[in-house]
This record gives sequence, structure tokens and C-alpha cells, in this order.
Amino acid sequence: MTQVNHQILLASRPTGEPGTDNFKLVETAVPDAAALADGQVLVRNHYLSLDPYMRGRMNDGKSYAQPQPLNEVMIGGTVGEVVASRSANFKVGDKVVGMGGWQEFQLVDASQRGVLQKVDTTHVPLSAYLGAVGMPGVTGWYGLVKIIDPKAGETVVVSAASGAVGGAVGQLAKARGARAVGIAGGADKCRYVVEELGFDACIDYKQHRDVKSLSAALKADCPNGIDGYFENVGGMILDAVMLRANAFSRVAMCGMIAGYNGEPIPLSAPQLILVNRMKIEGFIVSEHMEVWPEALKELGTLVATGKLKYRESVADGLAAAPEAFLGLLKGRNFGKQLVKLI
Repeated sequence: MTQVNHQILLASRPTGEPGTDNFKLVETAVPDAAALADGQVLVRNHYLSLDPYMRGRMNDGKSYAQPQPLNEVMIGGTVGEVVASRSANFKVGDKVVGMGGWQEFQLVDASQRGVLQKVDTTHVPLSAYLGAVGMPGVTGWYGLVKIIDPKAGETVVVSAASGAVGGAVGQLAKARGARAVGIAGGADKCRYVVEELGFDACIDYKQHRDVKSLSAALKADCPNGIDGYFENVGGMILDAVMLRANAFSRVAMCGMIAGYNGEPIPLSAPQLILVNRMKIEGFIVSEHMEVWPEALKELGTLVATGKLKYRESVADGLAAAPEAFLGLLKGRNFGKQLVKLI
């Protein structure tokens, strides 16, 4: 009996806020293991990663990456297990990480360098390779270490601090002797950021509905000003941070989720960039593969020894992916958003 591979395709491009009708669930046959060509590997995906960058890929406009093609499997990171192999580099049972997309099985040409990586799950759980010891963790590491580069005693502020990227940033900043202040949505998330992740403070942006209020909260929790800011959100939060920024402060621009649905996100006081001689640098972590081994070594060691904490929100089954993704864009997730496929 032929096995079925469930896949989710991008059926249409959203105008404004996306909905479940932009996606389509289809069934295809799983490739026959006996019919694999030389170099091919068949992987059963265990977890699918959902990430904010996917919202940008759904659009057809110019960006740092090609748009997600219509009526093709949605792009996405995956971890899973090799179930059939005609590659000398992979054997059945190997745990692997790749870009398998929103589907249960993926057929990979393993002769292409980098499309599939073996991972060791002895001390690091498989799912963590999509979060703290994967792309989100490396994203946080790069923005903090290579752009913000905090010195001991400096203050680093992180937006979306309870998420997979932000949570890593604050903990890595603390490990370097900096003061870490998070911004997150809701009392539960702020409590988690301080009590479990070890940040020095966390501000609930839902309690501060305008720039003046949020800036006052930042002043209270950052009495010596802000030296580094890891930006995931944009909009009012960036405006408030800039009002508290010190001279020669550094901003790592990772995401601007406030504008993902096409909303305008103007800066209210761009002159502060000049007045404070601020360095503001955007980055895409996939363009810095040369640092991944260094980053993953530190992240993997910290996770394996219990020194880097993280949390996962797990949706069950591929069909749950669209709703979970839309929830992620609205901040409904708590920590790294995953979909369990097996």
C-alpha cells in the first residue's frame, strides 16, 4: 500500500493580514524507497519550524529572498529521521535537520552540500535544532555578538524577549556580563523572561500603549540608558527605545513584525540616530554561514549543560500549521513555535 505524504501549499498571496484560506492541504504519494536514485535520501519529518520570516516570503514584492512560489510546499525548517538512503553520507535512523517545508516526508538530493545536516540528540533534544540550537539561536547569537557586541556592565534591551530568538539574546548577553531587559506581551511572558530565562527585568508592552509610557518604563528599568537593542518588532517599541538610547549605542535589526502585513512603520525621531551616533545594522543570518559553527558550538554546549533555557509551543499535526502560524504572527505562541508531525 502506497504511503501518503500530506503537504501544505501556498494557495494565494494575502492582501494585508493572512488567513487560513491562503493555504491548501494536499496529499501526494511518498516516494518508493526502492526507487531512490544515487545520492537521494528520504526523510520522515518529526517537527516543522514556524517562523515570522515566512510572512514576508508569502508576498510577491522585492525582499532579501525570493517569494514563496504559489501552489508549492511552504518553505520551512524541519528535523526528522532518515527512513531510506542511497547516500554514503546518511544511513537509515540518522537524525537530520534541513529545509523540508510544510510536509511529512521530504526527498533530498544529499549530494548537494548543506541541504541536510546530521545532528546528535544525545544531549540536545531533536526539536531544539529548530530553536535554541538552530536558526533562531544563531540569529540571536549573530545579532548580539557581531553587531551589538556588549561589554560587561552595559544594558541590552530585547523585544519579543520570550520568543525563540529574543530569549537566546538575553541569556547570551547575561553570559557576557551585560544587563538584559526584555520587552514582551503579557504578565506571564514577562514573568517567564525574568524568572526562568534570567533577564534582569521585562516590560509588558501591553501595559504601555504609547511611546511616552513605554519610554518611561524603559527609563525605570534601564537607569543607565540603553547600549544595545535587538529589534524584532519595530514601530512604537523602536521609537521608545531610541528615546532612551545612549551615545554610540548599537541596534541589531532582525525583524519588523509591526509592518509584516503592509502597515507603515515610520520612525518618529530619526534624528536620534545622528545625535547619539547610533549604529543600526540589519542582517539575515543565512548570509553569515561562516559563523554558524562557532555559534552552534556555544549554543549547543549551553543547552546541553542546562545553562540556556528555552520554551516550545507545539501544535499537533500538519493540518494545525496554518492556524499556529497565524497565531505566531499575533504573539499567541509562548517560546519557539513548532508543529509536531509524528
